[in-house]
Amino acid sequence: MADASAGGGSLDEYPTIDPTSFDVVLCGTGLPESILAAACAAAGKTVLHVDPDPFYGSFYSSIPLPSVPSFLSADSSTPCPSSPTTTSSATAEYTAVDLERRSLYSEVETSGTVPEPSRRFTVDLVGPRVLYCADEAVDLLLRSGGSHHVEFKSVEGGSLIYWDGALCPVPDSRQTIFMDSTHRSKEKLNLRDNLKEKTLLFRFFKLVQSHIAASSSGGKDGEGQASGKISEEDLDLPFIEFLKKQQLQPKIRAVVLYAIAMADYDQDAADTCEKLLTTRDGIKTLALYSSSIGRFANAQGAFIYPMYGHGELPQAFCRFAAVKGALYVLRMPVTALLVDEEKKRYIGTRLASGQDILCQQLILGPSYKIPSLDMPSDASDSNLTRKVARGVCIISSSIKEASSNVLVVFPPKSLQEQQATAVRALQLSSNVAVCPPGMFMVYLSTPCTDAFTGKQYINKAMEVLFSTQASDDSEGHLETTSKNIEDRKPVLIWSCVYVQEITQGTSGAVLSCPMPDENLDYRDILESTKQLFTDIYPDEEFLPRNATPKYADDDSDLAE
Repeated sequence: MADASAGGGSLDEYPTIDPTSFDVVLCGTGLPESILAAACAAAGKTVLHVDPDPFYGSFYSSIPLPSVPSFLSADSSTPCPSSPTTTSSATAEYTAVDLERRSLYSEVETSGTVPEPSRRFTVDLVGPRVLYCADEAVDLLLRSGGSHHVEFKSVEGGSLIYWDGALCPVPDSRQTIFMDSTHRSKEKLNLRDNLKEKTLLFRFFKLVQSHIAASSSGGKDGEGQASGKISEEDLDLPFIEFLKKQQLQPKIRAVVLYAIAMADYDQDAADTCEKLLTTRDGIKTLALYSSSIGRFANAQGAFIYPMYGHGELPQAFCRFAAVKGALYVLRMPVTALLVDEEKKRYIGTRLASGQDILCQQLILGPSYKIPSLDMPSDASDSNLTRKVARGVCIISSSIKEASSNVLVVFPPKSLQEQQATAVRALQLSSNVAVCPPGMFMVYLSTPCTDAFTGKQYINKAMEVLFSTQASDDSEGHLETTSKNIEDRKPVLIWSCVYVQEITQGTSGAVLSCPMPDENLDYRDILESTKQLFTDIYPDEEFLPRNATPKYADDDSDLAE
């Protein structure tokens, strides 16, 4: 991998890039930018990929814990030239127009003391986030050869849902509905005590499986009608109404909606729900969930997590792009965009080194403010309308006894009556190399329209899961008991709660890549990224299967 990163800030410390013209220039190495770089390189385009940071991943990176407060609170404004400079080239006249960056984090609050050595803790900026074993992101890694560079671990503790003051297990198959094993809570959604409820849930899963099988096989009965498929009328219904038609009780509906179909917003409030899930969408996620279980022999459950954090994913795609000829330069800010005054279009970038790089297509990370220059463009600040509140915690013991990695879902109204969005929490252990043995990392998130409400939900979930301090008699094992959740609650050692803007990928004179969204997985981000690629290269295949490079020896590919 051609990494020409330099460590200084004066002009003579920056490397000179050769050649000075590329098909595509990308600024920022977030996951969408890295996938686009890989796709463009696989399509035979010449690619320059730069990043102002000394590491890969941008807003999708995994960083040492001591760097988190400064990264989240940093003023991201990039120094700009004092005035636009007009330069003559062999082909055209162009003007350098100042480029600025915006801060996408706010309301950062930390508490507690970071355990030493603090650098043994690695923090995902996208958390909580997992991959379904059967989702397209995993397929892309396998297709691109990125799986050679990323190792995954199961979220082997499965999922829990918070209901009536207790953590209850989420069934991950029809068989587990009737299992009699004990977990953290004695309530068990009343499944053990209510055979009718068990049977209804079993029938629902059987119906979904029949629909999935019929849809994939295109099965018809003797009269040409779809056999085993859910009707189109039901597929267009709000999913919650379909679940009611199946006579599922509120607790079971919550499991299906929020812990399996991963709905974010209160589905009971149809009139005010920001994103009402249809049966079609709900069944699609249930199908993904079902096909993820058992896909890999060494993976328990539906979810996997990358060793060392999600920052490994952008690096994997950057490796692919580098093998295909892309040039990488870290610690290289972009200070201006180059504009062809006659044609009124962007034709390149000015780097912090002062060097001008020409290109056919510019792709920027989400923190860059794109000057409009009175030219049509979809990329603007108008898409900064949604937010996600996030929390990062260090705790003393596992939320679920004898489990290393586990997902917890708090449905709407489970924490307080006014709660309009689901809160998700993902616990990770040392077996994914993000913290020392004996400690656990927990990520929380919830979508929000205002910072106060989002942070309130996050803090409330933390209160339910953790004790904020050890009592005198529990000092030493850092655990306390809870009235609502049986056994002992982990002690919260350190936490950081903040709010992140959500931006969408946008096309136009310059492509802008999306920020991490509020979802648990990458499906929407990947779909947006594929659309951006199609917008610039409609006749090219997106990361074709035959593009997988041969990795003879690439230990030095990411040498920094």
